[in-house]
Amino acid sequence: MELRFEEETKDGDSEEQHTTRATPPEPPEKRLRRATLRSAKWFDEADELNGLRHRSRAKQMGYARDDFKKKPFIAIVTTWSDLLPCHGHMKTRVEEVKRGVWLAGGFPVELPAMALSETYMKPTPMIYRNMLAMQVEEQLRSQPVDGVVLMGGCDKTTPGLLMGALSADFPAIFVPAGPMLSGRCRGQALGSGTDMWKAIDEFRAGAITDNDLSDIEDGLNRSPGTCMSMGTASTMAAMTEALGLSLTGASSVPAMDSSSARVASSAGRRIVEMVWAEQTPSKVVPRENSQHNQTIVVMVKLEPAEF
Repeated sequence: MELRFEEETKDGDSEEQHTTRATPPEPPEKRLRRATLRSAKWFDEADELNGLRHRSRAKQMGYARDDFKKKPFIAIVTTWSDLLPCHGHMKTRVEEVKRGVWLAGGFPVELPAMALSETYMKPTPMIYRNMLAMQVEEQLRSQPVDGVVLMGGCDKTTPGLLMGALSADFPAIFVPAGPMLSGRCRGQALGSGTDMWKAIDEFRAGAITDNDLSDIEDGLNRSPGTCMSMGTASTMAAMTEALGLSLTGASSVPAMDSSSARVASSAGRRIVEMVWAEQTPSKVVPRENSQHNQTIVVMVKLEPAEF
């Protein structure tokens, strides 16, 4: 899957004139007829009763008929929460995904999903991963959705989102939260998933003071985003990219980098293309791709604990 957020110069134009690379249209034989969109079952004018009540409710939310008529409905499943610091920037990223969907001729709808916070959920968010997967699958199956953009990053959110989307088998693309800024304290780099444990051990051993520990606390996690060390979150993002379920290069874009916004918008445009081309996960992710993920895990020297 090609990452489409670079800029390039038009042939024959000066270097000052730039344009975003346009995605070539799908051949007619690969495009769904608009009438066959799954969401058309909810809004098709041929179904007088259901069409009327569904369109009326859409207008209740302030949409005109032309806003959604004959357009693919794109669900944006977001795992934002006030108690999930890794996803603190996700509200903004959702709006950037929506922009991409609108520009590609789709109709974006935001669907909140369970936020699995590695930081605050006890005893462990692992016991809720399958609940998230079921929630994603049932939300997609039960509502007027043609494709889905999955937004996660914190450890268990990524496999939970993907498991639900793979089971539903709707066109799907994943947008990772991205790693946070590196930690800093007194001129030294800190790793969010490593130096925390080291600092606690040193404090308990009497090697550092309360003030030292407070300074480390201030500098350990300096922005939204997942752990910047090569832990579970980064591994899950890399594995998702290896499966072909996120844009190329998306797994290594930091949360606070401007490229993260462009990745989100590009994913919004891409999912509309995938709907028309009927690119479902069962077509994108052959069974042998599991071998790719095993290779990725070996490369990063971590155990495949989540999938």
